[in-house]
Amino acid sequence: MDTQTPRLRDKLLPRFVRKFIETESSGGLVMIGFLLLATFMANSQFGTWYEAFIQTPVAFSYQDFHFNEPLREWVKDVLMVFFFLVVAMELKAETYEGFLSKPGQVRLPLLAALGGVIMPAVIFMAFNHGTPEYAAGWAIPTATDIAFALAIVVLAGKRVPASAKIFLLAIAIFDDLMAILIIAFFYSGGLEVTPLLFAVLGIGVLFALNHSGIGSLMPYFLVLLYLWFCMHASGIHTTIAGVIVGLAIPLYHKDKSRSSPLRYCMHMLHSWVTFLILPLFAFTAAGVNFAGMSPEMFLSPLPMGIALGLFFGKQIGIFGTTWLLVKTRMATLPEGMNWLHLYGVSIVAGIGFTMSLFIGLLAFQDETIGQMVKTGVISGSLLASIVGFCVLRFIGKSPN
Repeated sequence: MDTQTPRLRDKLLPRFVRKFIETESSGGLVMIGFLLLATFMANSQFGTWYEAFIQTPVAFSYQDFHFNEPLREWVKDVLMVFFFLVVAMELKAETYEGFLSKPGQVRLPLLAALGGVIMPAVIFMAFNHGTPEYAAGWAIPTATDIAFALAIVVLAGKRVPASAKIFLLAIAIFDDLMAILIIAFFYSGGLEVTPLLFAVLGIGVLFALNHSGIGSLMPYFLVLLYLWFCMHASGIHTTIAGVIVGLAIPLYHKDKSRSSPLRYCMHMLHSWVTFLILPLFAFTAAGVNFAGMSPEMFLSPLPMGIALGLFFGKQIGIFGTTWLLVKTRMATLPEGMNWLHLYGVSIVAGIGFTMSLFIGLLAFQDETIGQMVKTGVISGSLLASIVGFCVLRFIGKSPN
């Protein structure tokens, strides 16, 4: 048994990062279960019940504002705000105190993540350049689902080096940041100026709260509610409100004897997001009904571009960029990793799932196209899961 890996993991990973990895990998397993459950129900005698459940109307109103959407849209537009809130807080924590706080450790995962965003988009457009109605889906295969990916790495065995998990985590963090920017700039509707100006006022309040070192979370959540309404009315996707508030919550309390407001908020929300919101999103977004889907539909440019973008685009972009940086001596491989470890991690990064499905829902409203998007995302993610697991498991059995 290899006793070096636990020591290396404990040495390289701060306690809160180890806890993050353990929680995220467990959440990935839960999401796999809900993915399978949704697929089973959508293609069984429970299909009618499943469709009725995700289309259950959820409504609330305040004065002239009315929100009346099916449950699936409510999960996407309301509950997923808290997912993006947690992502933003994790980005901030890593930037200030984690491995992203050291400039020398940032270059390699940042550029690898950038390559892993560009190449899937290139492959998608290579398949869909002749079908302009599908062009809006270019960003679908650019995302990495960190919970799902880490779950596969953990399942591959403890002999996968801790540095490989750290590298995957760093890539996924930058990937999330790029996905946030893509959603903000490319998947928001026509902008309404007046509510956008009101949103700027809310951001000013957040700046004042942060600058004053206000550690109580209640004011930030009240501004989050206010910004949600502003974003919804302005045409910018509501999840951006979660990102803005997550970045505004202070990392340190002005009373040095008090615990970190940001870490407390992360701890408070993490389990709810990991074990309730994301599985509910997976269940409502991933159910593909294969009835009436011909082989030609499976092989059409949209699902093929997504699936191959995730599987080949990610590994070409991440592995290729890292190889180029290392060979030109602009960076070095993380300690404990070899090229096969890197290749396995590059494949596993092709598990898009949560963010890919989310972008797909933003890109296409048509139900038939939506089914093809789900087919591409799930098939590409499963292919990356199986092949990546096999590569990492094979490495785990090889002599050190």
